[in-house]
Amino acid sequence: MNKSLYIFIFAMWVLLLIGGGIVITVLGPISISGYGEFDQVISSGIKAIVAIILVVLWVYVLSKFKKWIFQKQISS
Repeated sequence: MNKSLYIFIFAMWVLLLIGGGIVITVLGPISISGYGEFDQVISSGIKAIVAIILVVLWVYVLSKFKKWIFQKQISS
């Protein structure tokens, strides 16, 4: 099996761990106050939006990385 696939899988795991670390250390402690009963709804909404943005960003990065690996494979 080619080492490019292993590199891709390793990059995928690294992004997963980085994303999890960001979610736990940055998004977890976010707390909004001053909106009464909507505090939890607003803070959950912000956390969800940031998490979705991270997922889209990670998919984009992996897509570019995959394209680079396969173009490298085709040219060699």
